[in-house]
Amino acid sequence: MKVIDHQPHAWLLLEDDSGLLLDVECHHGAVSCSVLIRLNDEELAEYRENGYAYLNRLAEAIHYSAPILAISDSPYKARKLHGYQDQVLEAIRQWQAQP
Repeated sequence: MKVIDHQPHAWLLLEDDSGLLLDVECHHGAVSCSVLIRLNDEELAEYRENGYAYLNRLAEAIHYSAPILAISDSPYKARKLHGYQDQVLEAIRQWQAQP
C-alpha cells in the first residue's frame, strides 16, 4: 500500500493491489476518527475525469454524512473498511520519509 495523493488535514488517497482507497478525517464535536473506504467503479470514473477536485468533494460528502456517529444513516458507514490501520500507518510513514 502507498500514499499517492492527499489534502492536508482532510484526506489521503492510497493504492493497494486491489485499487484505490480514500482515508477521510472526520470530526464531529469531540469525536474524530478516520474513515477508510475503497473507491467503487462510479467513484473511480469520477476521479479519473475530475481528479483532485472530485476527491475533495467526495471527502466532504463523507465527512458531512457523519459516518462515525452511531445515529448516522450515512451511505459510507457500511463501506468503512476495518483491519487496514497498520497498513495505512506504514504507508504514511513511508510517504513521510520520502525526501
